[in-house]
Amino acid sequence: MPTQEPPGQLLQRAISIKTTNHDEFLRIVAQLHQVADNLPVDEQWALRYLEAWQAAFDGSESKAFSALRTIADQAPDPALRLRALATMVNISGFAHRYEEGFIQLNRMTELLPQVSDVDARYAAIGEAAQFLVISHHYEQAIEAANEMLQNVPPDKNACHATYFKLHALFQSGSTQLTPVQLQQGVDLCIAGGDAVYANALRTDLATLHLQKGHAEDAIHLLEEHYAEVQGFKFPGLMQYFNVLLANGYFAQGDMPKARKFALATIEGKVEDAYSEPLRQAYELLYRIENRLGHAREALTYHEKYMEVDKGYLNDVNASALAYESIKQQVLAKRTQVDTLNRQNQILQLQRQLDHKAMETSRLYIALLLTVLASIAFWLLRIKRSQMRFKRLATQDSLTHICSRQHFVDEAEQILRQAARGTRSACLVLMDLDHFKLVNDTHGHVIGDLVLKRAVAACQQHLHSNDIFGRLGGEEFAILFPDCSARQALDRADRIRQAIAATPLWGETRHVVISASFGIACTDRSGYELRQLMIDADNALYQAKRDGRNRVVYGDDMDAATGEAVTHEAIHSERLADLPH
Repeated sequence: MPTQEPPGQLLQRAISIKTTNHDEFLRIVAQLHQVADNLPVDEQWALRYLEAWQAAFDGSESKAFSALRTIADQAPDPALRLRALATMVNISGFAHRYEEGFIQLNRMTELLPQVSDVDARYAAIGEAAQFLVISHHYEQAIEAANEMLQNVPPDKNACHATYFKLHALFQSGSTQLTPVQLQQGVDLCIAGGDAVYANALRTDLATLHLQKGHAEDAIHLLEEHYAEVQGFKFPGLMQYFNVLLANGYFAQGDMPKARKFALATIEGKVEDAYSEPLRQAYELLYRIENRLGHAREALTYHEKYMEVDKGYLNDVNASALAYESIKQQVLAKRTQVDTLNRQNQILQLQRQLDHKAMETSRLYIALLLTVLASIAFWLLRIKRSQMRFKRLATQDSLTHICSRQHFVDEAEQILRQAARGTRSACLVLMDLDHFKLVNDTHGHVIGDLVLKRAVAACQQHLHSNDIFGRLGGEEFAILFPDCSARQALDRADRIRQAIAATPLWGETRHVVISASFGIACTDRSGYELRQLMIDADNALYQAKRDGRNRVVYGDDMDAATGEAVTHEAIHSERLADLPH
C-alpha cells in the first residue's frame, strides 16, 4: 500500500529493520526503486548500500563486495562509508577471507572518529565484534562488545551487544558463563524482536546443556524452536541446530535420529565451506557407523571428517596469520611515516644552517639522527617479531616439538625421499591413556606437566632424523625413517616403557602415566602419509580396545604389552591435517 513517509525516513527505517523484519525491508527497497531517479544524491547512495546489503544476504558476495567497495571509497556521507566498510568486514568473515577482513576493519577503525551517527557507529562496532569472534580473537571481540554495551542507541535494546559478548565468552571456553546468563540474553533479544539472535544464543545454551550431560534439555530447547529457525532460511544457524540435535540424540543412544540430523547438517552446508557443525556431523556419522559395525561406511565418513577437520584447522591458522600480518603491516606503515617526517625535519634544519650557530645546528641534527637510529632499531625489532611468529607457527607452544601442520609437511617430504630410494619408514601414533581423567582429577596444570614429561621420555629414545609432532591434545605422531617394522615395534615399546616409568605426584595422589601405540610401515601401507595415518590409527584403536599401555602393528595386531588398564576403549580421531 502506498505510504506518505518521506524517502529519507524510509531509508533509515530499512537500515534499522533489515535483520529483524526482512519482508518489510524488501518492500521498502522495492518502493524506493520506483522513485530512485528523483532522490537526492546522498539518498541514492544510501539506496545503493541497501541493494549491496541485500546482494550479500542473498549470497552474491562478489557483487555485494564490488558495490560496497565503491560506496566505501566514494560516498559523500562518512556514516554511509562506515556502514559499507562494516558490511565488507562481515562478508569477509563469513567467507573466511581474513586478511581482507582485517584490512577493512583497520579502515573502519580509522574512519570511526569522523562519524557522529550513533546508529552507524553501533552497527560498525557490532560487525567488528562478530568478525573477531569468527576469526577466533575472542578477547578483542569481548572488548568491542563491551564498547557496544556502553553506547547502546536510545531506540535499541542491548540484544546484539549482549549476544556478541556471551558468544565470545562461550567460544573462548570461559568457565564463568552460566545457562542463566545465556537465557537472560535470549530473553533480551526476544524483547527486542530479534529472533535470529535469540536462536543463535539458544545454540550456545544447548551446547552447554550437552557439555553438562543434559541431552534431554538440549533436545527440548532445539526442537521447540526448530520450525522457527527453518523459516529464517539462514543456513549457518540451521546447521548448528541440526548438528546439536544429532549430538543430543547420539548421547541418548537414538542412532536413527542422530543420523537423520547429522545428514541434515551436511545437506545444508554452504558449497566449499568448512564449518564446525560440518566437522562435528562427519565425526558423528563415523562414530554412529563404527558403533553399528559398518566398517566401510565408517571409513568413508572418517575420511570426510579428516578432510573437513583439516580445512577447519587451516582456517583457524589462516585467521591467526592474517591478523599478525596486517598488524605488522600497519605498524611498519606508521613507522615509515614517522621516518619520513623525521627526514623532512633534518632537511629543514640543514637549510637553516646559514642562519644558526654551527654548534646548535649540529646538536639538533645529532638529536634527530638519534631518533632515526631508534626508528631503525624498532624496524629491526618488527622484522625479528615477524621471524619469531613464523618460527612459532612450526612449533607446538606447550611441548616445543613439531606442530601438527609442520609434522605433516616434514613427514611428507621424508616419505617422498624414501619412495624414490625404496627405503622403508614407519609411522607411530601415540595416545596418552586416560588423559582426560588426569585433567579432571588433578587440573590442567598437572595435565600440561604430564604432556611435557611424556614428550621428554619419548625424546630420550629418538634419533636425530626422526620427526616428532603433537597432533593435538594428548595425541602424538613419530616418523621413523629408514626403519623396519620390527625395529619400529622395539623402539615404540622402549618409549612405552619409558613413559610408564615416568611417575608424577598430583595435588592429592600419585599420577601414573601410560600410552598406547599404533604402528604402520611403508612395506604394507605404501608411501602416502594419509594411508599410513589410517593404518596406524586402526592399530592404535586396537591397542586401546585390547586394554591400553601397549604397542600394536598393522593388521597382524602383534602387541608388545605392558601393564593393562581396564576401561572402555575410546577411539580418538587424530587424522585432521592430512592432505587430500
